[in-house]
Amino acid sequence: MSSGLPLGVDFGGSGIKAAPVDLEKGEFAAERVRIPTPESSTPDNVADVLEQLAAAFPDNDGPVGVTVPGIVRHGVIGSAANIDQTWIDTDAAAVFGEALGRPVEVLNDADAAGLAEATYGAARGQAGLVLVTTLGTGIGAALVHDGVLVPNAELGHLWLSLEGYDGGGKHQPEAVHAEGWTANSIRERDDLGWDEWAGRLTVFYRTLERLFSPDLLVVGGGVSKKADKFLPKIDIRTPIVPATLRNSAGIVGAALAAQRAHGG
Repeated sequence: MSSGLPLGVDFGGSGIKAAPVDLEKGEFAAERVRIPTPESSTPDNVADVLEQLAAAFPDNDGPVGVTVPGIVRHGVIGSAANIDQTWIDTDAAAVFGEALGRPVEVLNDADAAGLAEATYGAARGQAGLVLVTTLGTGIGAALVHDGVLVPNAELGHLWLSLEGYDGGGKHQPEAVHAEGWTANSIRERDDLGWDEWAGRLTVFYRTLERLFSPDLLVVGGGVSKKADKFLPKIDIRTPIVPATLRNSAGIVGAALAAQRAHGG
């Protein structure tokens, strides 16, 4: 008996993970399967892995959603973070669709996570503008307005003014690159205390408040498991909460995007 459930695929720099998703619950409908990302992560090699992942769910024939760590415009890749540079300008939706013989929707990995959090997770039921950020090696971001994704919000690449910031010492610059100053990897590299890091995050999130006036901020990434150590110290007006879907968010969001685009 075939299943029309959408298949979500999370394509990352180290692993490619997939599972069919029950969109009524926002949960995996079968145990997730993971295959290491090929050392040469070219479009053809990744398409081969997607064929293997699809074959792991032989009863599943629904549309497929795939996340990619880069900018995605109408299925075409515009940047390649931690994957082979040959992806740039590749029509990933066409490559994957030909390999799988099924409709494929491709979107940025942070966008998929944000869509999942807004639909099933920490921002479920929130009207207006939800801004989801992931604090990790870099900073991913997603904007979702009344459940509709506004794609490719590369907010980690904003420049932050340090005017009035008193935590940088006498020789602080006038402005800093957001993810190069506030990502969790920077906290770990520079051994920043939670208070100091929260001060930097306050500068970042106040900038987002000023630019977007969001109704809710959601913070994801692995460090969100320790949200109690830094979120209460971020001094902003907007409600800010930790993400709840964590490692399942990319797959769930990709499957949801595929169903909306190709599910009829």
